Amino acid sequence: MTSTDSPAPPLAELLATAVAALGGQPRGGQQQMADAVAAAVDSATHLAVQAGTGTGKSLAYLVPALGRAVTDDTPVVVSTATIALQRQLVERDLPRLVAALAPALGREPRYALLKGRRNYLCLNKIHAESADQAEPVDQDELFDPVAATALGRDVQRLTAWAETTDTGDRDDLTPGVRERAWSQVAVSARECLGAARCPYAAECFSERARARAGAADVVVTNHALLAIDALGEAALLPEHDLLVVDEAHELADRVTAVATGELSAATLTVATRRIGRLIDPELVQRLETAATTFGAVLHDAEPGRIDHLDDELAAHLTALRDAAGAARAGIDTAPTDPRAAAARLEASVAVGEIAETAARTVAAFGPALTERTEVVWLDHEESRGGRRSVLRVAPLSVAALLRGRLFRRATTVLTSATLTVGGSFDTMADAWGLTGSAAEAPRWRGLDVGSPFDHARAGILYIAAHLPPPGRDGTGSVEQLSEIADLITAAGGRTLGLFSSMRAARAAADAMRERLEVPVLCQGEDGTGALIDRFAADPETCLFGTLSLWQGVDVPGPALSLVLIDRIPFPRPDDPLLAARQRAVSAHGGNGFMAVAASHAALLLAQGAGRLLRRIDDRGVIAVLDSRLLTARYGGYLRASLPPFWETTDAHRVRAALRRLRGAH
Repeated sequence: MTSTDSPAPPLAELLATAVAALGGQPRGGQQQMADAVAAAVDSATHLAVQAGTGTGKSLAYLVPALGRAVTDDTPVVVSTATIALQRQLVERDLPRLVAALAPALGREPRYALLKGRRNYLCLNKIHAESADQAEPVDQDELFDPVAATALGRDVQRLTAWAETTDTGDRDDLTPGVRERAWSQVAVSARECLGAARCPYAAECFSERARARAGAADVVVTNHALLAIDALGEAALLPEHDLLVVDEAHELADRVTAVATGELSAATLTVATRRIGRLIDPELVQRLETAATTFGAVLHDAEPGRIDHLDDELAAHLTALRDAAGAARAGIDTAPTDPRAAAARLEASVAVGEIAETAARTVAAFGPALTERTEVVWLDHEESRGGRRSVLRVAPLSVAALLRGRLFRRATTVLTSATLTVGGSFDTMADAWGLTGSAAEAPRWRGLDVGSPFDHARAGILYIAAHLPPPGRDGTGSVEQLSEIADLITAAGGRTLGLFSSMRAARAAADAMRERLEVPVLCQGEDGTGALIDRFAADPETCLFGTLSLWQGVDVPGPALSLVLIDRIPFPRPDDPLLAARQRAVSAHGGNGFMAVAASHAALLLAQGAGRLLRRIDDRGVIAVLDSRLLTARYGGYLRASLPPFWETTDAHRVRAALRRLRGAH
């Protein structure tokens, strides 16, 4: 890159140029945030900034980031949690923004999208023809000719697509394919031969993406790759001095997911088949025996968190660890033929991950229960071929990982519309590792720039205090279903129903279809994106669903006037990870329920309430059908996490307001 000869214009001037070019209006919160981002870089102080919907936070961090990247000739990394925001940045915001700022900055800034290697086609794997490189069909598909045929068709389509695609990016494939098919043509970073050994390095889609990122001023990536880069040995992202984490409320959970290890019968079977002709038959037999026995133990065990490692499970884990370790040691990963090398490397990684996860699981039980840093649990998951048992091990907290691996590398701006919980940044800061003793805690500040919306005038928070508290069966009471019907009737449809479980969502959808004339869609009946499009296109339509709708719906205008929340979204009592975190807080003298369960609920409530007002002229009602939001001791804490809507418990006034809104449209 070449930096400009003259300094960039003042930030306020750059932001005004950008806002005008994108057809927006100046906003005080946006300018305040942009100034804070610039100040954070100047002072090397991490910044957590809550920017409500409508603030224009993307421009508020992109404009100072682009100015800094061009002036200092150093890239900025922007990480998001969702594909939707990635696309908004790369396909909409950045193209217009760089064109608008180029005259002021002296050149047009460059930007690039970078994902993990497994998101791109691997040409070496596609061109591998020998039988020992073909990945075996999953156990679930062995006795299902239709599934096997569909898998073959998908792989053929991917092979043909490899000849025409410019990016090799999975998200550019329409329609998409199942994970099983994609795994036939992609490799992880650990399975990659590397540019020095791969015969297709010059054409490699992943390497091309990395090259574009290396030459860019702004690199857009995702939280998963950010976590892999932070936790891994090799650097995947270019060196950078500024990191922006958008949708930062998702960061800790995404890092936890990357740091979670898994063992299942299916993965053990695949690994065993991969090593079949690569090592001594005795080593293969040893791993097959350990894997078969271990899979049977998992199948018969009770699901849930495992606090104590019994002798039987310990023995099987140790046998599996040792057998997988011996198999890995027996694989020659350096043959001259690159195709053979790729097969051996894949096999080595597969058995290596088994050995590492088994060892990590055994080690998790070493410390006393209240001092453990890892959580182990067993899940029984339903699949097409029957029940799938998975043993998982995850860090109790990723705070230390983030503090040591992320915040020490670059000044970090963490932003979202919902970062304060109970009116404070402390909960999120604890999860990120920004708090602690003065000696180890990074320097940071929190800033809430508010929202351009007048929530008290634009929205009503209705708490149905007359309803009985929700029961434990997960479905709505007769009284709650009647309340839902009355509210939807008053709104004339236009309703997004957010439920704590799919069971509750389906039960409510079925009940409303019997009682009402308006169309009611339910998550799972079609792709989520297609359902949202249908909901937005017809104002009389209602859409019911669960977690992804709490955070993933952006429907401005008259199609959405009412957001229904069936109950306070506390985590399930049997959630192994959150329950273990709650217990750990209590064991060290804290209030585990408030620190974990109530904070989790507060964040989701804020996300759900954020679906209502998406543009300045939106109006509507948030209806919480859980009286505990008003009556319970923690109710005030939860309400403090919500935008400052006008609150009421008067159902008649709410229905009248909804009828007026319907008439206005």
